Amino acid sequence: MIARVIVAPKPVVNDPQGATVHRALTSLGFSEVSGVRVGKYVEIQLAAGSVLEASARVEAMCRELLANQVIEDFRFEIDPEPSAQG
Repeated sequence: MIARVIVAPKPVVNDPQGATVHRALTSLGFSEVSGVRVGKYVEIQLAAGSVLEASARVEAMCRELLANQVIEDFRFEIDPEPSAQG
């Protein structure tokens, strides 16, 4: 199985990297961009007996290591049969 995890700053948290990317996009002519939040993407290969078991383990990984729950939110999806290309 593969878990795809996205961790991003909470909406109420200042995101200086997102603000920098927003300014850069605007200066490059992408005026339609109204905001940017920069986070991280983590892909985890894991063995589990079921999607439910994998979900529980990945949630624990996020809570214990991958996300700082004070300032970050996380979400993930479990792909039980990933394609050969990933």
